[in-house]
Amino acid sequence: MNRREFITLVGGAAAWPRAAGAQAYPSRPITLIVPYPPGGGVDAMGRLVAQKLSLALGQQFIIENRPGAGGVIGTRAAAKAAPDGYTLVMMVSLISLPSSGYDLNRDFAPVGLIASTPIVAMTHPSFPAKSLADVIALAKKEPGKVTLGATPPPTINYIAAELFKSLSGAEMTIVSYRGTGPLTNDLVGGHVAIGFNTIPPAIGNIEAGRLRAIAVAAPARTAALPDVPTAAESGLPGFEAVQYYGLSAPAGIPRPIVERLNRELRSMITSEEVTKRIVAEGGDPMPSTPEEYAANIEREEGKWAALIKKLGLKIE
Repeated sequence: MNRREFITLVGGAAAWPRAAGAQAYPSRPITLIVPYPPGGGVDAMGRLVAQKLSLALGQQFIIENRPGAGGVIGTRAAAKAAPDGYTLVMMVSLISLPSSGYDLNRDFAPVGLIASTPIVAMTHPSFPAKSLADVIALAKKEPGKVTLGATPPPTINYIAAELFKSLSGAEMTIVSYRGTGPLTNDLVGGHVAIGFNTIPPAIGNIEAGRLRAIAVAAPARTAALPDVPTAAESGLPGFEAVQYYGLSAPAGIPRPIVERLNRELRSMITSEEVTKRIVAEGGDPMPSTPEEYAANIEREEGKWAALIKKLGLKIE
């Protein structure tokens, strides 16, 4: 045996356990932690991911809703799970706070992005303010009386609400909800004046006229709500907040498993069926590599760091 043959044989033998390990995964059901209540946008996205990955991987996915503290309870539990690929977590744009009990950059292995959706300011049709400028004027006329619904810190919805107050100079009372589902229900019921919500849980009610979308917190209008102006168009430049959905695992998960999950996730997102479904629910598909998702998390953490420090946000 010559030297080249020997190196090839040794290299192949060294790679065999890695390939075999990836091929053997998964050999039992996988738990997908959804850190929000059933019925909201994250839950709907999680169930779609679970359904499609279950078919692709040939194993059952068990949805485990673990709501609380704006997604922190379930996310914290996922960070402490065994890094073996059998516990995954649906991630949204959470920001690490000192009291979170985890660090998004240190304690998780990003698998891949799924989709994004802008934060939208929406009201009940009976609410007198019909534009963002109207809301600001009303709030300044009656400081503290206008209620603003959002999911609690450290969600992007809440931080967007605080950014809105900061940029507009309007004093409003923020009302926290356990998830976007309960927030949407209270908006439809007229129990909160305005809500900073994501599109998926509210799109049906907007289309049916039970809710009025008045502004999109994004650089450009969204295809799901083409007639709704951006915040900049409404006279509040700089008010931008986007929710990102992704799939993550506890840090330390073997790289071959991350690669397998990412491959199946990207295949799912780029399929015609799933792409149409995400777009129909007001999202934009965002297939990515694990590295691109990690960069997204780091970028979002940096973007909101100064505001979070200024506000001294803590887990409710």
